[in-house]
Amino acid sequence: KQKNIIGYTTGVYDLFHVGHLNLFKNAKGMCDKLVVGVTVDELVSYKGKQAMIPFEDRIELVRSCKYVDAAVPQYDMDKLTACKKLGATYLFVGDDWYGTEKWKKYEEEFEKEGIKIIYFPYTKGISSTKITEALNRVRKDNLEDLK
Repeated sequence: KQKNIIGYTTGVYDLFHVGHLNLFKNAKGMCDKLVVGVTVDELVSYKGKQAMIPFEDRIELVRSCKYVDAAVPQYDMDKLTACKKLGATYLFVGDDWYGTEKWKKYEEEFEKEGIKIIYFPYTKGISSTKITEALNRVRKDNLEDLK
């Protein structure tokens, strides 16, 4: 068995929830060192979204998780370059990408570099998007109650 296997995963990690925790826990179980890329605010807005929690707070939350060995800023979408720079053997991603043309191509590119993409199932019924939508509904209802 190879020593010091490094795994890498990346995300926004806005409104940190149990799904994020499950990802880190499962990923850490497959490697000796887990490095997590946290998307910077500029890249989040480039993707047409807005993080509720500022980058500095999000990376601190991720860094404080016991399954995470290191948290680094993610400035672009180039996961292959990040993996190569970190010496990662595994890239962990959500299974919602599994089987798509884009990710089949990624698998081939990563394999040439000796990096395996591991897909983890999303935690059922939980996502930052769903939490944000629920918060927005509550805020809207509260505003209407105030009228």
